[in-house]
Amino acid sequence: MRVPLSWLREYVDLPAVTAHEVADRLTAAGLKLESITSHGHDVKNVVVGEVLEIEELTGFKKPIRHCKVETGEATPREIVCGASNFSVGDRVPVVLPGGVLPGGFEVGARKTYGRMSEGMICSERELGLGEDHGGIMVLPADTPVGADVVELLGLRDDVIELEITPDIGYALSIRGVAREAATAFGVSFRDPADVELPEAEGTAWPASIGDPTACDRFVLREITGFDPAAPSPLWMRVRLTRAGMRPVSLAVDVTNYVMLELGQPLHAFDRAKLTGEIVVRRARPGERLETLDHVVRDLDADDILITDQAGPLSMAGTMGGLDSEISDSTTDIVIEAAHFSATGISRESRRHNLVSEASKRFERGVDRELPLPASWRAVQLLAELGGGTPGRGVTHAEAEAEPPRIAIPAGYPGTVAGVPYTKETVVRRLEQIGCVVTDGDDPAVRKGAVDPTGVVTGGELAAKLAVTGPDMITVTPPSWRPDLTDPNDLAEEVIRLEGYEHLPSVLPKAPAGAGLTEEQRLRRRVGRALAAAGYVEVLAYPFIGEADLDRLQLPADDARRRAARLVNPLADDEPLLRTTLLPGLLKTLARNVGRSFTDVALFESGAVYRPREDAPAVAPTPGVDRRPTEEELAAIEAALPEQPRRVAVVLAGEFDRSGWWGGGRQECWADAVQAARLVAAEAGVELSVVADQHEPWHPGRCAALYVGDTLVGHAGELHPRVIEAYGLPARASAMELELSRLEAVLPGPVDAPRVSAYPVATQDVALIVPDFTPEADVAAALRDGAGELLESMRLFDVYTGEQVGEGHKSLAYTLRFRAPDRTLTVEETTAARDAAVALAADRVGAQLRGA
Repeated sequence: MRVPLSWLREYVDLPAVTAHEVADRLTAAGLKLESITSHGHDVKNVVVGEVLEIEELTGFKKPIRHCKVETGEATPREIVCGASNFSVGDRVPVVLPGGVLPGGFEVGARKTYGRMSEGMICSERELGLGEDHGGIMVLPADTPVGADVVELLGLRDDVIELEITPDIGYALSIRGVAREAATAFGVSFRDPADVELPEAEGTAWPASIGDPTACDRFVLREITGFDPAAPSPLWMRVRLTRAGMRPVSLAVDVTNYVMLELGQPLHAFDRAKLTGEIVVRRARPGERLETLDHVVRDLDADDILITDQAGPLSMAGTMGGLDSEISDSTTDIVIEAAHFSATGISRESRRHNLVSEASKRFERGVDRELPLPASWRAVQLLAELGGGTPGRGVTHAEAEAEPPRIAIPAGYPGTVAGVPYTKETVVRRLEQIGCVVTDGDDPAVRKGAVDPTGVVTGGELAAKLAVTGPDMITVTPPSWRPDLTDPNDLAEEVIRLEGYEHLPSVLPKAPAGAGLTEEQRLRRRVGRALAAAGYVEVLAYPFIGEADLDRLQLPADDARRRAARLVNPLADDEPLLRTTLLPGLLKTLARNVGRSFTDVALFESGAVYRPREDAPAVAPTPGVDRRPTEEELAAIEAALPEQPRRVAVVLAGEFDRSGWWGGGRQECWADAVQAARLVAAEAGVELSVVADQHEPWHPGRCAALYVGDTLVGHAGELHPRVIEAYGLPARASAMELELSRLEAVLPGPVDAPRVSAYPVATQDVALIVPDFTPEADVAAALRDGAGELLESMRLFDVYTGEQVGEGHKSLAYTLRFRAPDRTLTVEETTAARDAAVALAADRVGAQLRGA
């Protein structure tokens, strides 16, 4: 909405403030400023001149005239002009030498077309008054010669452009913005809609409302003997242009002017083209209408129409029909003003992709009381400027509608804001925006009465707070504020007028709760542990395609190939929800390697989606008009895939970096297994590592990861074909572990361990076992055999060679023993070590090296 400051001052007694100060106050009141545009402040030395003589110059490609113009100086000015729409005796705007036009264009005296030109005769566009550049601007004959054109035409003005949000449709008018400005500055406001209407004598044209849900007020007035050739006055064209609308003709300009001034869209019909009674109704099947933009539109059954006996005349509140358009020969006009359904106009506008200035206002809510004064204002202007005679009759069709009443505690705005407002402050602010406030509690409102438009009043809040008597007020919002429908709306009005800047900056109190669950804590601990070990977290898209499963070398019967398919995938080649985290990680690894980052360690934690075997093919789709039933919710739940949470890592290149300190170490399958152990340690469990064959890992370097008898994941070196398919470095490794299965065995809150004050006793042991024996089996046997005195155990050496024999290996461990209540003797630690070795010999055939 563009608001010329001069227009605003007609209805508000603003002090001597600039446009920026006005904009600041409006912004503080909640209106959003888009821009401020200044007009005419750089214009100078432009006066009214009278054309005394015109000499037509020949020999040029276009008409050129040499004019003598009286400008109120001692001698007339000689000016060369290329326009021909003026004649001797006309009064025209003249820029004298040294004068400046809008945009900083300076005019001087110069010789052109063989004659001296001392200035310039101006068009409307050159003065910044519009886009008309077809000829010179001819002023009224009684305009004083030598008068300052800037003051005469009001060229100096500032235009404040506001972005109007959907909830403040009243601000799409000078009237609405003026009311806000008056409140912001604490000055008086003159309502342009507050006019005395004449007594009606009969009807202007027969009309009725066929559908009260589409329109609840419809007003017609007429004017006869209108001069269709009468031009729009300059002041009106200037204001329309400054407000962002293009002047067209007097009849159209008047309706647009009143719409901008009051906020009530109007439409003018050619009376001679109307047939029979006008009816406001919904469209019928098969109806069509050619609108003013020369488009023939197929009408929908929900469209709101203004019709007569011949059919549709216009799409109500959106655009008029071509057949009833005002023409150059129209002398009798019927002015229509109405209050249409906001939702109906909004849907109609979007359905036909037809957004007009009228539809913008109707869909935001127009003052229901405006049709009568707005139509009378338009008829008055047409009669005054176009020489017509206003009809004495008025057609007023109406469907009764009670205004909503809202009962709230007087202290409710303060409760919302966290600032105590007195009852007097609340009442004063609500009355400033036009509300009628009465003390006490209306029993009808307390019961939660519903007005005819379906707006629920504030009775529920009043009943809930159980406030009565003088602490309650009943508020009736004004007709121009249809957005005020509940107590929170009223609270917002009080708060914004009192000033958002006065609200204290206080952090809200954290709600009481038990904190994070054990599962959430585990996920955070796992992320921190992997990050501390050198891994970088990534978040990949949860979408995969059949090609990803093929690159993983999955067999045709692999459960991971059974995936949920998306109805509307982001990409045609990734229509499935992931059943494993590896494709996203491997593609991220390949992207990094392709950008020369060859030493990479990545991890991701997230859900995978595994469809249930007995899931229905299609989930039910309940409507939005009610809550789904328990049966529908159960059916939806049954159709959803299982969503276990997993964690996965991928590695390539150097895991320990090389540098000046020495050579690094390439990652290997053992690093992937160690990442799994890190995750398990955060869950407080130990993993059993067993050799396995499982895609997409190398068949000889793959480990299955168990917690007890539960398989929780796999780790190892990736299969060479997988590495080739994804374009990864040789011998890249990966691990994937199901975090949900670890969450299921969490031991719960862990008691802090008792730290023994007694010294540790250390024993080293080296065992010879067949080289195919898993180290995990040897370690488990030693741990079980050593008993409760064993505090920790570490493998510090693996040896193969002649000293242990072919087909064997030596595993050397350090065993640390400690008792909580005494210092261990040599005999006790030796006995525990021997028991551990004996159990290892029994389980895996281990022999004590050197025995």
